[in-house]
Amino acid sequence: MADEILSATDKAAATKFKRVMLKISGEALMGSQGFGLHPPTVERIAREVKSVHDLGVEICMVIGGGNIFRGLQGSAQGMERTTADYMGMLATVMNALGMQAALEQLGVFTRVISAIPMDQVCEPYIRRRAVRHLEKKRVCIFAAGTGNPYFTTDTAATLRANEMACQAIFKGTKVDGVYDKDPVKFPDAKRFDTVTYDEVLAQHLGVMDASAIALARDNNLPIIVFSLDEPGGFRGILAGEGTYTTVAG
Repeated sequence: MADEILSATDKAAATKFKRVMLKISGEALMGSQGFGLHPPTVERIAREVKSVHDLGVEICMVIGGGNIFRGLQGSAQGMERTTADYMGMLATVMNALGMQAALEQLGVFTRVISAIPMDQVCEPYIRRRAVRHLEKKRVCIFAAGTGNPYFTTDTAATLRANEMACQAIFKGTKVDGVYDKDPVKFPDAKRFDTVTYDEVLAQHLGVMDASAIALARDNNLPIIVFSLDEPGGFRGILAGEGTYTTVAG
């Protein structure tokens, strides 16, 4: 047992980050389906999270709700925007509970913390309590965005990352970094190793929405964009390996 503890300590010392925010879209949980949760995909992502948690890294998570309901789409179809956004927030709670179940099946203690109080299924957001969960090596999944309409889960992830004193935001996507144009449509698309916050905003590179990028810039919080579909990608980057783009400066 002592050897295991020593090993975990050594691994944690070898990683660049001690506390991170993992932001993934709701669509990442769909797998090959067109809607909802795909349990094998949720389990695969949970195993990725566990592999990093096993290094001794403290992990926060924010998951979007686009696989169930996206507020902007509802608004575009005539629904009142505030109501649509609240429905989107509830979708993120459903995704958070699904990820919690997958992580706890793997033996990772997890807390779902909602910006909208719903005590029967998750905890309300209290910053000091959330920090204490992280110190006890529990994965904290922040749900319901910021609790306010007109703010995306990207902004919520950046806000919570700052509040939790995370050292970086890891943005899991379907591509291995930030490109100057869509690499799926354009084979000659160029991937950036590093890019500044201002370049992301000026070139509309689509890493996160503008308010999230501005909040990260104002607090000097780096954003690391990597492929969530690459097995071991999350853990590899923490070990200084893999392909990714760093948004900083």
